[in-house]
Amino acid sequence: MAVLERLNVGVVGAAGRGGSFRKGFEANGARIHAVCDLQRDKLEECRERMGAAEAYSDYEEMLAKSELDAVVIGTPMPFHAPMSIRALERGLHVMSEVTAAVSVEECRALTAACRRSRAVYMMAENYTYTWANVVVRELVRQGLFGETYYAEGEYLHELKELNEITRWRRRWQTGVNGITYGTHSLGPILQWMPGDRVTSVCCAGSGQRHRDPRGEAYENEASCVMLCKTRRGALIKIRLDMLSDRPHAMTNYQLQGTDGCYESGRGGPSDRPKIWLRALNRGMKWVDFESFLHLNPLAEKYVPEIWLHPPAEALRAGHGGGDYFEVRDFARAIRGEAACPIGIHEAMDMTLPGLVSQRSIAQEGRWLPVPDSREWSD
Repeated sequence: MAVLERLNVGVVGAAGRGGSFRKGFEANGARIHAVCDLQRDKLEECRERMGAAEAYSDYEEMLAKSELDAVVIGTPMPFHAPMSIRALERGLHVMSEVTAAVSVEECRALTAACRRSRAVYMMAENYTYTWANVVVRELVRQGLFGETYYAEGEYLHELKELNEITRWRRRWQTGVNGITYGTHSLGPILQWMPGDRVTSVCCAGSGQRHRDPRGEAYENEASCVMLCKTRRGALIKIRLDMLSDRPHAMTNYQLQGTDGCYESGRGGPSDRPKIWLRALNRGMKWVDFESFLHLNPLAEKYVPEIWLHPPAEALRAGHGGGDYFEVRDFARAIRGEAACPIGIHEAMDMTLPGLVSQRSIAQEGRWLPVPDSREWSD
């Protein structure tokens, strides 16, 4: 019997974010065997909706009693690392939501747990799987951008009201100063700079401009900007804003290389993504990114197979298809068909800069080194 024909998956946080993964796993030959959530009044409905055989309100009980091969961590951020470590210690494969951890100390503990375990760990950074980000990655891989040396990423998502519904956000996303939720921006950019990693960061903010309904100031400044220097000398700018009153714009990116540049659309009424590539464009003029890449034979040559002929399940999945493709890659890694694309060290590369930025902004924007998890010992 093939591994995936008997792969049982447990989902913790199933009544919230974790509840979106059923179709992705079923399309990849697995099944949701158990669900877990603290909201007991929603558990039975959640179990039926997810097609699970078992339901738990206690994570440790699920790990101890349920016959699982893998777990999905869809809980609030402060539980990602501890819950991942518990599963890895039992030899269970882990797919964790972002960020991987909420402190450098947790990152060290999680890295050590991955080294001790033979199980697969994957961080579910779904923004690395959207159509535009995958296509840019392929264009970089084929050399059309030349050497990439500058990039920008912005995650602008006003969530003051959501803070009061999912209260953990008030503490871990807007209750800490600096870049608290930066992997959606940094993750795709690091894949556009293959073989590189952030080695130092500095961070500054625009001041505290908002208060919550209780009149308390948000610790996170209205807009925070992190500058990153990489091992190869590239510069990356990341902006995070979860408080300013403005329309959402969560997928803003720019990339500059020696032979090309790209700018995503910012969601305005006429703002379209655009690209210039020395080898393919005439003159020094922008062209519309989407129409340019959909022209044959350009699509056949430069659009990866997963987006050239995407399955119907991917088109229906959340986060621009990312929720489907990350599950597919997790399953392939478990089967041993391919390396995990966002394993523990890639997860650390995406998570650690933001955590160090929180130290930098507390030191008036001082440049600080970002540790390399590959150099850590247990």
